[in-house]
Amino acid sequence: MPLLSIVVPVYKVQGYLRDCLDSLLNQQFRDIEVIAVDDRSPDHSGAIIDEYEAADPRVTAVHLPVNGGLGPARNAGLKLATGEYVWFVDSDDWIAPESLTAIAERLAATAPDVLVVDYARAYWDNRIVRNSAAAQLQGAPEVFRIDEFPQLLQVFPCAWTKIVRRENLLRWNLEFPPGYYEDLPFTYPLLCAADRITILDQVVVYYRQRRHGSILRTNGEKHLVMLDQYQLTFERLAALGDRATPILPVVYGRMVDHLLVLLGGSPRLGSDHPANSLRRRFFAGAARLCRAHEPAGWTPPPELGHPVRYRLLKQGSWARFSGPRLALRALRMARGKVRGLRRRGGRLKYRLKRSLLYRYYRVQCKLPVDENLAVYEIYWGAGYGCHNRAIYEKARELAPNVRGIWLVKPEAVATMPPGVEYAVNGSAAYYRVLARARYLFNNVNFPVSTPKRPGSVHIQTHHGTPLKAMGIDTQNSPILAAQNNFAELLRKCDRWDYAISSSPYCSVVWEHAYPISVTTLEYGSPRNDVLTTAPADSAARLRAELGIGADEKVVLYAPTFREYRKPGDPLIDHRELADALGPNSRLLVRGHHLDRGGDGTDADGRVIDVSDRGDIQDLYPIADVLLTDYSSAMFDFLVLDRPVVVFAPDWELYRTLRGAYFDLMAEAPGLVARTSEELLTALRTGAYASPELDAARRRFRAVFCPYDDGHATERVVRKVFHGEDPDPFGPAAPLSGVLPRPLVPAPAVD
Repeated sequence: MPLLSIVVPVYKVQGYLRDCLDSLLNQQFRDIEVIAVDDRSPDHSGAIIDEYEAADPRVTAVHLPVNGGLGPARNAGLKLATGEYVWFVDSDDWIAPESLTAIAERLAATAPDVLVVDYARAYWDNRIVRNSAAAQLQGAPEVFRIDEFPQLLQVFPCAWTKIVRRENLLRWNLEFPPGYYEDLPFTYPLLCAADRITILDQVVVYYRQRRHGSILRTNGEKHLVMLDQYQLTFERLAALGDRATPILPVVYGRMVDHLLVLLGGSPRLGSDHPANSLRRRFFAGAARLCRAHEPAGWTPPPELGHPVRYRLLKQGSWARFSGPRLALRALRMARGKVRGLRRRGGRLKYRLKRSLLYRYYRVQCKLPVDENLAVYEIYWGAGYGCHNRAIYEKARELAPNVRGIWLVKPEAVATMPPGVEYAVNGSAAYYRVLARARYLFNNVNFPVSTPKRPGSVHIQTHHGTPLKAMGIDTQNSPILAAQNNFAELLRKCDRWDYAISSSPYCSVVWEHAYPISVTTLEYGSPRNDVLTTAPADSAARLRAELGIGADEKVVLYAPTFREYRKPGDPLIDHRELADALGPNSRLLVRGHHLDRGGDGTDADGRVIDVSDRGDIQDLYPIADVLLTDYSSAMFDFLVLDRPVVVFAPDWELYRTLRGAYFDLMAEAPGLVARTSEELLTALRTGAYASPELDAARRRFRAVFCPYDDGHATERVVRKVFHGEDPDPFGPAAPLSGVLPRPLVPAPAVD
């Protein structure tokens, strides 16, 4: 029997689940079992816990047949627990390093019924703020009953800070009820029933403050269940008899404060207008609770701060309770208008610089959205390509009524194919289509000043399968953290309605890197469709165009961009690479779009610079081998099932400065060369092709390109333009150890 059973309910947490499980399993103290309960999660969370179960005998994966919510999922895990103690840990949180050792030592020293640990709030911008009520934990006896230290009840009543002796929990029959606020009828009776409570006064749990998905950020009738949960709380306390009497005033005061918070303008009940019927219904139920459970002689304590509002609540007088809110609401609106005028005045100088275009843009924004207009942009106006090219071309076939216009920089105009409409960035046409389009496709982001108009649909296509850290994960990069405004980035990302994902791996990464509310279209990689559908003679035509013979070996070298290197400074001499390939071979060099140093074609044509030659997808079919490093080209080229060579002389530096989601050296899809000598030798000898490397490449492809069947673009177009859902896919490869790991250890708290 393990000392500790840790129950982890799992629902729509694929971007954070690994952080949680790794924090539990990768500790020095190992006498635990982890029961991960998949509450019929619609994402890949269930597959992730299956992977952990296969890799670690301490993990048990449970899959519930229907979604029941957090409470029933915890109950299901409790039924399977065998440990002396039980701990319920939420799957989007994580625990501090070596905290299990501290927990075990505290349990051994005090033999409690309940051990209470402290927590800190962890924000998306890496801020860590310790529990504001942490001072309430100080000064407690080593072991106590709750009536001996009632100030503990002032701490946030959550289950995940309570470690409970399992036999007592079963004897007390303290199951979690369904619905929101399920911790209330668990925590208060638990603390009241325990004879021996002890505290570990240190941060153990990092409580993730999600930008989206928290119940505190939702609204609607589900919040009415709070009334039922408090009713159940007092029923359970009543069942404990005289033991509960000393703490009833404290619990009651906590309830009153909680009720008044929701009635005081919390968005959880919708609009704070007094005519809001949901708010009125909540008020009526709250008034009944107060009248039913007010302890004899109870008066609002000074710290409550709402004595008049409490009396009106208890009386059930909605008109008198809500009347002052009309005046307060009007005052807030007036203040908001004043602040708005000040902000507009502060921006006047900037606006005057482009007043005519700005006024034109604002006028266009007031006109109706054009239901048959789509705009496409890649890399801040770099031209025509990437996923958006494939979507644009398929939309012309399947949604011919939708007019597509590309947004391009002036220097990219010359690269636009004949017959493709475009608007130059900064022009009147640019502002007109940006304001009026219903569909907006981008593989980066539109300017922060672009509003999200009602009726418009923003589609984020991304620009490749990421090995390197993306989005807010780059906050851990010592270079990028200082270069980016992450709050502004997320404001841009909040406009996304759809985000395209090429694989389960990408879906997990994007959720972790971009903590927003968005619908993920896990349909495959649109730009890779051409690799399976291109005409058989297209590669031969391009070879001929480049002057490459049909029997010549072609190696495509496509390195990624490094923020810490001077642009145009190659990692290896291109002529040396060409010489290592030997006769009857060509080296094609494709520089990253942020790292191009001019034409690198040599005099005899052995080295050909193809950096400015359209889409790289057009070059893949003529390449026999891809030579790359940490570029997304590595993932795309897998579709052709041809050898890949990874040249990684600076892997440790790159991983430290930029961040990476998995260890490429351990999971590479082909031969890895760590030095120039190793690379040149591999090219001379052909060591990059072997049955073992072929098998590694195909395993890699099964994980990263499971849906690249030539129809990804059609799935996207039918979903976005016609609202059709694609036919069910065949099963993807099981998620494996190459899926994203935590980028940095959990931060410490002072």
